[in-house]
Order: sequence, then C-alpha cells, then structure tokens
Amino acid sequence: MLQNFVHYGLHFVAVGAIAYWYDPKKWKKYWLLLIATMLIDIDHLWASPVFDPDRCSINYHFLHTYWAGAIYLLGSIVIRNKSLRLVCIGLVFHLITDAIDCYWSSFN
Repeated sequence: MLQNFVHYGLHFVAVGAIAYWYDPKKWKKYWLLLIATMLIDIDHLWASPVFDPDRCSINYHFLHTYWAGAIYLLGSIVIRNKSLRLVCIGLVFHLITDAIDCYWSSFN
C-alpha cells in the first residue's frame, strides 16, 4: 500500500513540484504537460498481461528501455524549446519513478 502511495505520489504530486521549479508563473500548464508524459505507459498495451504488479517496467517495455532513457536524458539536455525539454525531463523522471518502484518490489 505504501509503495503504491509513493509511486503514484511521485507520478502526480512530485511532478507538480518539478513544474513549479521549472517556471513558477506557468506551473499549472507545465504540471499538465508532465502528467501527459505518463502516456509513455502506452507501451504496456503490448505486454501480456497488460498489467502485472510484480513486473518491473524498466527495460521490459520498449519505451522504458535504457536506450529510450538515454534519448530522453539527451533531449532534456540539448533541446532548447522549453516545453519539449520539460517533456524529456518528465520522461526521465517517469523512468526514475518506475526504477524506484522496481527496487522497492525487489524487497517483497
């Protein structure tokens, strides 16, 4: 229960803090943009079963691979467009959140 609270808290609440840090004047717009980066989880639709609470997303789903993470990280560094850069930051944070969840699950 606590693990789910932390996981979804990071996905929904912590991104609000990131949005505020990124631009306090436009934080609501950027929070919604960061929430939209959770569409990365569409790659779960190609898995069988679609949802497995014991499966680690990292390096299992194709948008959650180390290669994809490297591209998101590179984009967060080199992209100059503020919104696109934030999307990349959101994708990196999504992978970090999922990695924390995988680490936590390894103790269960």
